[in-house]
Amino acid sequence: MRRINLPSELNRFVGRAAEQHQLARLLDEFRLVTVVGVGGVGKSRLALRTAAALQKRYVDGVALAELSALRDPALVGHALVDALGLTDHTRRGPRQVLLEHLADRRTLLVVDGFEHLVARCAGLLRELLLGCPGLTVLAVGRRPLRVDGEAVFALAPLAETDALDLLARRAAEAGAAAGLGTGPGGGPGALDDPAVLLELCRRLDGIPLALELAAARLPLLTPDELLRRLEDRFRLLDQGRRGALPRHRTLRTAIGWSHELCTPAERLLWARLSVFAGPFDLEAVEYVCGGPELPADRVLDVFGELLAQSLVTREETAAGPRFRMLETVRAYGAEWLAALGDTGRLRRRHRDWYMGLATWCELEWFSPRQAEVAAVTDVALPNLRAALDLCLESPEDTSLAQHLAGTLWFAWVGCGRLAEGRHWLDRALGAPPHPSAAPHEDARLKALWVLGYVAVLQGDRTAAVSALHECGERAGASGNALAEAYATHRMGCLALLSDELPRAAELIGAALDGYRELGELNSNVLMAQVELAMARAFQGDLPGAVALCAEVREVCEERGERWTKAYALYVLAYAALHDGDPVSARELLAECVTINHTFRDLVGLVLALELLALVTVTEGDPTEAALLQGATMPVWESVGLPLFGSAHFNGARALAARRAGEELGGPLYAAWYGEGELLPLDAAVDRALAGRRDPAVRDTAGARAPRPFRTGRAAVPDTRKPAGSPSGKGGEAAG
Repeated sequence: MRRINLPSELNRFVGRAAEQHQLARLLDEFRLVTVVGVGGVGKSRLALRTAAALQKRYVDGVALAELSALRDPALVGHALVDALGLTDHTRRGPRQVLLEHLADRRTLLVVDGFEHLVARCAGLLRELLLGCPGLTVLAVGRRPLRVDGEAVFALAPLAETDALDLLARRAAEAGAAAGLGTGPGGGPGALDDPAVLLELCRRLDGIPLALELAAARLPLLTPDELLRRLEDRFRLLDQGRRGALPRHRTLRTAIGWSHELCTPAERLLWARLSVFAGPFDLEAVEYVCGGPELPADRVLDVFGELLAQSLVTREETAAGPRFRMLETVRAYGAEWLAALGDTGRLRRRHRDWYMGLATWCELEWFSPRQAEVAAVTDVALPNLRAALDLCLESPEDTSLAQHLAGTLWFAWVGCGRLAEGRHWLDRALGAPPHPSAAPHEDARLKALWVLGYVAVLQGDRTAAVSALHECGERAGASGNALAEAYATHRMGCLALLSDELPRAAELIGAALDGYRELGELNSNVLMAQVELAMARAFQGDLPGAVALCAEVREVCEERGERWTKAYALYVLAYAALHDGDPVSARELLAECVTINHTFRDLVGLVLALELLALVTVTEGDPTEAALLQGATMPVWESVGLPLFGSAHFNGARALAARRAGEELGGPLYAAWYGEGELLPLDAAVDRALAGRRDPAVRDTAGARAPRPFRTGRAAVPDTRKPAGSPSGKGGEAAG
């Protein structure tokens, strides 16, 4: 399925027809095209407009990676992975993930705002272009990347006619239509004084951002008044900044002039808003930016004025409406904040707000608002990164970094961000503490068990054991029974994935006892109960496993928890299939697939698809079963070792492969399996949720149910690729 993540245009695109045509032509000839120009000249808008117009050329989609809010060069690869909608649970670095994903795809990648990360971006993009022949990159910044094969497109300001059109349209949108008027064709018409407006466009050098800022003032000032104030500003600037480039000086003049026209409260809020990285909401603005000079009850009124002046923009996100500043405007505000000597205090307030948001999200993860929490966290990620960066800048705040990285466990594990979580956890735990800083053992212990959890899911046994052992030892020494229970729990999870079932049941059972004694109840605790049920099911105690998961399901439905519920449904479906009820198993797995796909949880999703393949062949559709099995393999490549290298988790896959191979024959099975490997994940999920394709099969499904199957360790074959004959798939994992 093609991925298009380009934002919708909020107002009409004006002019640039020739530039758009020229840029499209360059993208025909070159695989790397960089649009350069001064800030505010309209580079991003033109690039996005062109990318949207050309999207049909790129069969695998168009992706936008916005890097302006990124400060850590090490996260550039993660940002590109996010832009492409990839979820990777392995230990592979983002560079390798990108190379493998893009290797045989025809994709347009738009990389915007890279100039402060040019060295890291240039190296990564060069490697991707060399290794991925179907990739085209449209970069947007104030300077070239200086990569071999790069075509540089220098974007000039608007022509006078287009500049005048833009000024008129934006002024009308701001409420100045009566003063400007428009002609019958929609462009500038009978203006009060076209000569003044044309001179205004000339003085602003046709720079779109400068024109839009001017247009926002026209409801309050006449064009003549606006021009006069602007001329005064230019004269002042020319006396002190003669070395600046003319168009850069023009933009700074326009922004500085807008700044001067603001009230003192508006200027102060503008400066304080500069600490946000990426989208933010009104509650964050009130907390971070309020203070003695700007009381919280006035913040929203002042903010509304900045919004009306186009200094702040509004956008719709999955978490609701959010706001942001254009980078040029934000940077100007940051200079004023630094001049006020208030940058450090505002960054700390920003950090504190997002630490509070992370804490709220962790608590609400175990609630009916779980999907909302996932969306809020995703939108807030640039600001959460900025908060983590600040924590890691000073040794005195190392414990805060550990606390925040640990608190975000649900984002790393439950929302498909294991690789980035590992990055922050490793940094936080590896940062040296300040000698005089008060010890915060609880923060370190939480970061340790979360790191262990992430490493378990990444298949990094060495790192998992190291982190969990340290957590357990330190928790025991400090008397932190809760951290000790979490460490024990995750060691049990590692044992489960390693086929050490008695040890897994013992450790997870001990952790559950500890949770109960402490009164701990959340998604992690319920997941421990599901994992214990898996250990029991694999050892043949299906009634015990069903009882555990039925209880988990009941609690989840009572609390509105969905993420853990999906894993409980998986075990219940496993048991239903054993009992000869594929209809119930399919219903349970359909809900399981839906939940896991919503949360981007590839581990739960691929397990459900594997079991659904066995349900499908049981219902009499070996073709669809083979296709589903093929579709799981690209997912396993993003998760890690297929079926965790576990014979027990592999049992259902081995049996499905054998049955489908017997019914289809080796060559036909291999052909449908290969078709499945080519399916995008979204398409595989759609097919899985579509149910059985032949209604006639439904009447006989029960009669075709398999006898209960064991998932013992012996002789389970490698089912990554089908062999040439059904018998080549190996022995049946049935009793």
